[in-house]
Amino acid sequence: MVRATGKSEAVYERLKGDIESLRLRPGAKLSEVQLGEELGASRTPVREAIRRLAREGLVDFVPGEVARVASISLGGVRALFEFRMLLEPEATASVATSGTARDHVLVPFRELLEQLEEFDASFRALGAAEQERDYQGFYDLTESFDQAVIAACRNPYLARTIRDLRSQTVRLRHLSHSGPRRMLTSLEEHRAMLKAITQGDAQAASAACRHHLAQTLRALIDSLTAHDFLLGTDVQVGMAG
Repeated sequence: MVRATGKSEAVYERLKGDIESLRLRPGAKLSEVQLGEELGASRTPVREAIRRLAREGLVDFVPGEVARVASISLGGVRALFEFRMLLEPEATASVATSGTARDHVLVPFRELLEQLEEFDASFRALGAAEQERDYQGFYDLTESFDQAVIAACRNPYLARTIRDLRSQTVRLRHLSHSGPRRMLTSLEEHRAMLKAITQGDAQAASAACRHHLAQTLRALIDSLTAHDFLLGTDVQVGMAG
């Protein structure tokens, strides 16, 4: 039950989390009445949350129908990553350059590198079934890395644009890390980015970021091709929990 105080924000956070985690699948109908009943909220905060998610590109309004979770298409994914490849390597290089003049900028990245090494060792020691349940730890690390880059980026317009794309990229993360092998590969890619940043090597940081995005795009295309039900068909999905 959503509490009365901050109800609209609570509904928004709940729906956004369910969309990003794919508990609400692409194409799922978003009925204001049904969602209000499930969340213990009136239609007004539900409607406000849906409109806010639409502005972020996570919800589509279909004429004559209720709102739906935005579809995921191969063309849309490619376009998103083409844009990310213009932005994020530049931001990563900017952080590496900043660190050479302001050492405190590098503190969170050194800490993240240590955490990544610890996670790597513990993850590899797990059995396959246990690895499947340990994905969230890796997601938390990669989210911390992305947020650290945004916070340390010297160009506020660049940082803001990357931040605005986070909802889309978080949702796709659950598709790109489709198994332990890809997760370990992504871990190596993040290690390369972190090492380049902490060493103040802007060129290497940019190249490592570009490589990571290219590999993530390839994994996403493979995942979407193998699971075409995620591309925005008429899927009925209830709220989780």
